[in-house]
Amino acid sequence: MTGRTEDRLAIRDLVENWAVLRDARLWDEFRKVWHDDGVMQATWFQGTCDEFIKVSQEGYDKGVRILHFLGGMNIEINANRAIAQTKMTISQRGPVDGVMCDVVCTGRFYDFFENRFSKWGLVLRQPIYEKDRCDPVDPSATLKLDQDILKLYPEGYRHLAYLQHKIGYKVKRDMPGLDGPELDALYARGKRWLEGGPL
Repeated sequence: MTGRTEDRLAIRDLVENWAVLRDARLWDEFRKVWHDDGVMQATWFQGTCDEFIKVSQEGYDKGVRILHFLGGMNIEINANRAIAQTKMTISQRGPVDGVMCDVVCTGRFYDFFENRFSKWGLVLRQPIYEKDRCDPVDPSATLKLDQDILKLYPEGYRHLAYLQHKIGYKVKRDMPGLDGPELDALYARGKRWLEGGPL
């Protein structure tokens, strides 16, 4: 294989391992996906990869259930840097105003990778939240959402944010969506990264 093909396979492996190992809570292996200074951005958490591991396990111990499913992937590589975009679905089950619900959010993982000392690793993960929905687990249940809370959050993840808000998380309100200035800024940041600029 060419070196570039090997790089693409290594990056794809890291993206896929992130989802499988995180959801399986295999934290020692999950940590290997990241470089030491790696940062995770999510609706409910922003911080280092080590902090993300800690709060993810704490959330699981409290009953928080978040799972991930991956789709197609695009990888751009320039020298020792890369941007990977991966279609994904985030699903979370939890109580919404007394009704057990499944919230599903579709979007992309937008990942900043770097090869350091012959090892690719994740430097920053910034999800893009494109659309979501909320469904009662029991289809006969009646769900009435508080529209004032729902409207606090962007359209792409407002139902996911609603659930997370209701169980006590402080949810970030300016994540990139299907379009808009946040998405434009993320693309500009990715371009700068590939050209060798600072994160």
